[in-house]
Amino acid sequence: MADDRLIVAMDVPNALAGLKLAQDLGDAVSFYKIGLGMLTGGGLALANELKDEHDKRIFLDMKLFDIGATVEAAVRGLAQFDLDFLTVHGDPHVVRAAKEGAAGKDLKILAVTILTSLDRADMDACLIKDGDLPDLVVDRAGRALTAGADGVIASPQEAAMIRALPEADGKLIVTPGVRPKGADLGDQKRVTTPADAIAAGADHVVVGRPIWQDPNPRDAAQAVLAELATV
Repeated sequence: MADDRLIVAMDVPNALAGLKLAQDLGDAVSFYKIGLGMLTGGGLALANELKDEHDKRIFLDMKLFDIGATVEAAVRGLAQFDLDFLTVHGDPHVVRAAKEGAAGKDLKILAVTILTSLDRADMDACLIKDGDLPDLVVDRAGRALTAGADGVIASPQEAAMIRALPEADGKLIVTPGVRPKGADLGDQKRVTTPADAIAAGADHVVVGRPIWQDPNPRDAAQAVLAELATV
C-alpha cells in the first residue's frame, strides 16, 4: 500500500495527461490533487475515474469562495462524487457553509489559510492587515477550525504552530509548498522539504512539478516517499 502522506498535484493540462501521469506512477502513489487549472480540461471526470476505477484517493483543490448559500450548494454537488478532500477559503462563513453542504458525506473540508505563493509584500498589496505572515496564518487556521473545518492548508513553515493550537487536535494539516532537496522553487515562497513538513506536524505533503515534470515521475515520487520514510 502506497504511503498516502504524499499527495501528487496533477497540475497538467488535461485529463488525458493526468491519466498518463497516474499510469506512469502506478502503485507508487495512492493520492492525487486535482485543482482549478484542470477543471475545464476534464478534471472532475478524471477525479471520478481515478477514484472509482483505480481506487485512488482524491483531493479536489477548488478553493471555493462565495456567499454562504452558493458555497453550500457547490459543496453539496461535489460531495455526491465521494471524493476525499475539498478546499475552501478559510473565512468562517465559507467554512460553515461548506460543512453544511458536505453533511452526511465523508468529504473532508480543508480551509486555505494564506496561499504558499504569497509573502508579506503580497499581503500589503492585497490590503491585508499588518502583522507577521505566520501569525496571520495561525490566526486564520484557528478561526477556520473553530468554524468546523476538518483541517487546514498551510505552508510547512507554519505547520508546527498550527499543530500546537488546541483547535487543531484531531484535525488535518496539509502542506503544499513542499520541495525535495535541490528542486526548483518555482512560484513557491514559503517552502520546506517533505520530511521537514511531516516532522513539523503535517499529515500530508503536496508535491507537483518536482514529480510530474521529471523525465521519470515514478522515480521522483519514490525519492520523496523514501524521504518521508525517514521521519
